[in-house]
Amino acid sequence: QVQLVESGGGLVQAGGSLRLSCAASGRTFSSYHMGWFRQAPGKEREFVAAIRWSGGSTYYADSVKGRFTISRDNAKNTGYLQMNSLKPEDTAVYYCAVTRQWGNYQVTDENNVDSWGQGTQVTVSS
Repeated sequence: QVQLVESGGGLVQAGGSLRLSCAASGRTFSSYHMGWFRQAPGKEREFVAAIRWSGGSTYYADSVKGRFTISRDNAKNTGYLQMNSLKPEDTAVYYCAVTRQWGNYQVTDENNVDSWGQGTQVTVSS
């Protein structure tokens, strides 16, 4: 099973940027699709973005489209989430995840996740 560790969270002002990283252990990371989810206080965890195992396709939640960019470097067993133009409503704990499911929006369903990271806090001040 793949183990995931996020980093890069922190406190940033509205309009600022952060880059999250997700370091994976094991040699099978490149065989999984990777995604980012987030959970704000008092809310359910929600899908943010996903990228296919090859990096050839990406998918974003409408709320982050045009502001966030997901990427991966399979040689480094690492995934990334570049977050620009951050808003206070982006405040949440961000989790990276891996899954083998992609089609029919399966990648957006947390029930299809095979492994989770521990999460990293992102706080956007107004």
